[in-house]
Amino acid sequence: MSKVTKDMIISDILRLDRGTVPIFLGSGMHCLGCPSSSGESIEDACAIHGIDADKLVRDLNEYLDRKQG
Repeated sequence: MSKVTKDMIISDILRLDRGTVPIFLGSGMHCLGCPSSSGESIEDACAIHGIDADKLVRDLNEYLDRKQG
């Protein structure tokens, strides 16, 4: 998998690796099952929820890097 970016759709990331769920939840994004997650980018969702998109993307990529290594 390539690196996660802020313009990626949340549901696409969840489909690629369900292990990302705790990272989203830990960042304060608890709406993973809502219909918006199927069309909302990480950046848009973070803006709505007041979450640091750069930190979330960094955390997701660190998780995926550890998993591959």
